[in-house]
Amino acid sequence: MALQPPPRFCPRCGHAMPALVPGEVLRCAERACGYAWYRDPKVAVGVVVEDADGRVLLVRRNHEPRMGQWAFPSGFVDAGELLEAAAAREVREEAGVAVRIDALLGAYSEADEPVIFIAYAGSITGGTPAPGDEAIEVGVFAPDALPPLAFVHDDRVMAAWRAHRAGRDASANGTKEQQP
Repeated sequence: MALQPPPRFCPRCGHAMPALVPGEVLRCAERACGYAWYRDPKVAVGVVVEDADGRVLLVRRNHEPRMGQWAFPSGFVDAGELLEAAAAREVREEAGVAVRIDALLGAYSEADEPVIFIAYAGSITGGTPAPGDEAIEVGVFAPDALPPLAFVHDDRVMAAWRAHRAGRDASANGTKEQQP
C-alpha cells in the first residue's frame, strides 16, 4: 500500500494547497479556512490462530499486496470498531472460523509504510476452516513447519506468539519462569 498523497486542493474551501514540507502539517493557504491535512496511518489487525492440535491456521492471500502468499488472517479496522472485534471478524471472513482472542502479541510498523499492524493470539472456538472472499486457500501448519510468510514483521509476530505460548504452557503446568 502506497502512502496517501496530499490533496492538491483544499477539500473544505477549494483553494490550491501549498507544497508539502516533510515532517510538517499541510495547512490550507487560505488562513480563514483553517483546514489541516495529516498523513494518517491505517490500522490493521491479524491473528495467529491456533487449532485444538496446536497448529497455526494461515490463509493464502487472493489480493495485493503479496497475492498468493501465506499470511495470518488479517485486515483493516473499520472506524469505530474495537480492535479485538475487528481481529475476530477478519478471521471469520477469511478463514470461516470463530475465534477467541487470547492475547495481544504486539504492534508492528515499518518506516515509510502507512500500515500499523496489531497482532493477536487466538484459538478456534467454532466452525471448519474454509477460504472466504479474501483467501485462495486455508491451511493449518505445525508451528515449526510454516511456509514462507508474506510480510516483513511476520517472523517477529511468530516469535511473540511462541513466547506467549511458552508462558501459557508454563502456567498450565504449574511452573513459573525463573527470574535471575
